[in-house]
Formats: sequence, structure tokens, C-alpha cells
Amino acid sequence: MMKPIKHWKPTALAMVAVVVTAAVAVPSAMAQRNPAYEAARAAGQVGEQPDGYLGYASTPTPAVRAIVDDINIKRKAAYTSGAPQGSTVEQFAFVTGCNLIAKTKPGEKYKAPDGSWKTRDGGAPVRDSRCP
Repeated sequence: MMKPIKHWKPTALAMVAVVVTAAVAVPSAMAQRNPAYEAARAAGQVGEQPDGYLGYASTPTPAVRAIVDDINIKRKAAYTSGAPQGSTVEQFAFVTGCNLIAKTKPGEKYKAPDGSWKTRDGGAPVRDSRCP
């Protein structure tokens, strides 16, 4: 006797599409880096946020603010054009944020689900429970 085929709910399919697309379509943080950004990241001035954007872990200089604003504008454009059908730009950005936080290296800053800034150690970062 054959088992019945399980059907996925549309929301589950949309989330799978978001995860797959977020993993390949949005430019990685590595591709966006320049020496000034690298220096700010290494100094703990900026870090990844769960919403998919860079944030300020300390008060930024005007130069750091300009770099982060530029990267975040590019990310917003990528999220807007890359969000799969059935998902929102915010969902796509969130899943990408989960992935970018997971890819942080020891010593880099990221924002935890409680809103506090953490410095990545050798273990896994603290991520939102909704992260895939």
C-alpha cells in the first residue's frame, strides 16, 4: 500500500525558496568588503544584524557611516530584486541576516536576538530561533 503524499503549506514553500535564494543570490559580505570596511569590522565598530543589514556596534565615524550606508543600500537593492515570489523583502533580508551571522568569524561583532552586540568566539553565534 502506498503512503499518501504529504503536501507542503505555501508558507513552508516560500520559506524554503527564501533560504535557497538567500544563500546564492545576495552578494556575500566578503564580496562587499574594502580595506576601510575591513578595518572597521576588525575594530568591532560594525557587525551583522538579524535583519540582514550592517549595524554600528559603537559610535561610527562619518567615514564608517558612509561605508555602512553604501553597503546597506546595496543590500536593500539585492533583497528587493532577489526576494522570491511568495516572500517579502523583509523575510528575504532576515534569512540572509541569519546566514551572514552564521558566517561571522571569531572576533567579529554581530547582534544577538536580544539586541545586544556579541563578539563571535570559537563556537556558533547566538541566532534567532526562527533562523533556518
